[in-house]
Amino acid sequence: MIFSNKTSEDSTIVELLASSLRRDIAFGTLLPDQKLKINELQKRYGGSNHSMRETLRILSAEGLVEATAQRGFRVTSATEDDLRDIQLVRVEIEKVAISRAITRGDVSWEGRVIAAHHALQKAEAAVTEAPDDLTALEWDEACRAFASALVEACDSPRLIDLHRKFFDQSRRFRLAQLREGKLDWATRKARQKALLDAVLARDETAACALLQKDIEAELNSN
Repeated sequence: MIFSNKTSEDSTIVELLASSLRRDIAFGTLLPDQKLKINELQKRYGGSNHSMRETLRILSAEGLVEATAQRGFRVTSATEDDLRDIQLVRVEIEKVAISRAITRGDVSWEGRVIAAHHALQKAEAAVTEAPDDLTALEWDEACRAFASALVEACDSPRLIDLHRKFFDQSRRFRLAQLREGKLDWATRKARQKALLDAVLARDETAACALLQKDIEAELNSN
């Protein structure tokens, strides 16, 4: 019982540390290629040497952190080639997932997709009216929730895990565009509504085409 509680406690600490580092990588507080020294991270985020190493191992598996030849860690590079590669994988994975969701999803799934789209529209309105770290984070989470809702009925846990992994890898690019004022909100809103309508109409071909366009537009900032 003592050991199981300790393991649970350590796991909770690692989850909190991982969440904090993910956020700071996404927001650019921790810059691409920045070296991550264990002792400096401990001072900044807390946790033991063991819990911080476990956190970095998790982030490395997620593609947000890389192990170096000197047995250290650094934030993964963020280049246009990297983004194109992430988008390529996302298109292939998400088209399969949304196709399966459209053929398998029920009315309850449709309701969750509609609710996620509504929440995204509200979050976009909030971040455009009062842009700050809080509204940016809420908008980012709403983007993630809508994208996840679209594919959650695909009936494949591994597809969902892959979707989550690569969606999260594109997070810092999306937030950089927000920070730099490069997003065309009207175009995004129209594209998301068209995607929602195609999904509700069970139009697999249109939904896949719109989804691909939406993913690729993250690079083109519109």
